[in-house]
Amino acid sequence: MSGRSHRPVIDCLVNVHFGETEAQPEFMKRVRDDYFKGPTSMFDPVDLAELLDEMDEHGVEKAILMDNLVKPSVTARKFVDARPDRFALAIGGVNLLRPVAALRELSATVADLPVAYTVVGPSFWADGMYPPSDAVYYPLYAKCAEIDLPLCVNTGLPGPPIPGEVQNPIHLDRVCVRFPELKLCMIHGADPWWDIAIRMLIKYRNLRLMTSAWSPKRLPESLIHYMRTRGTGKVIFASDWPVLRQHRVVPEARALDLPTDVLDNYLYNNAKEFFFGLEQEQ
Repeated sequence: MSGRSHRPVIDCLVNVHFGETEAQPEFMKRVRDDYFKGPTSMFDPVDLAELLDEMDEHGVEKAILMDNLVKPSVTARKFVDARPDRFALAIGGVNLLRPVAALRELSATVADLPVAYTVVGPSFWADGMYPPSDAVYYPLYAKCAEIDLPLCVNTGLPGPPIPGEVQNPIHLDRVCVRFPELKLCMIHGADPWWDIAIRMLIKYRNLRLMTSAWSPKRLPESLIHYMRTRGTGKVIFASDWPVLRQHRVVPEARALDLPTDVLDNYLYNNAKEFFFGLEQEQ
């Protein structure tokens, strides 16, 4: 492939499960209406052919679909079963308060399905009581390190009106010290704590940042500078589709003021290496 508009992409966070819920929680409606100004169709059921068409149009080779241990997504698993060459899963819903059975189930799921990573949102469970430095997370960290499963943690103030302080990336500082074997990725950016996140990325080899739910043209210049310099292998692209559609964010990403090799890393190589265990192509 040649030219910035034809280079391959891995979209590391895609939601196909929204349409499985008859009535969306009020906080999700508020995120759509107040935060992202999204259309009503954001919560419609997803058609496999239409999603593949959008992916093909924008060079998205593979997408990672959100799934859940407690309530598995019928749509996500159907899509993975139909096109394992195009889709993998991200598994959330681990019960950190009763971790033994939940982590046993997570291990079994990873052994049975193409799982790229597991995910936890500190603001979204237990009323935002536990920052990621709390020991309640430690069994999950140890299990992910043991089975070499990347873990994504929400960072930055969340869109819904729920407590956000627990998603300050500084809470991952002790985690990186105590679990250097853990593949750890901050997701949904880090606003308003971008500088802390960048300093953490510089400090820890095992840490990455995903720009899901962020319009690339809205990313801060400090992050773009880091990507051009010390962070060429550290920042990973994702859309958070359909919150942000690929037809918007992929062209915006390709238009960033980045050298071609850095753009390739951001859109494809960094995800390929971190989530799929494949070395970057030189």
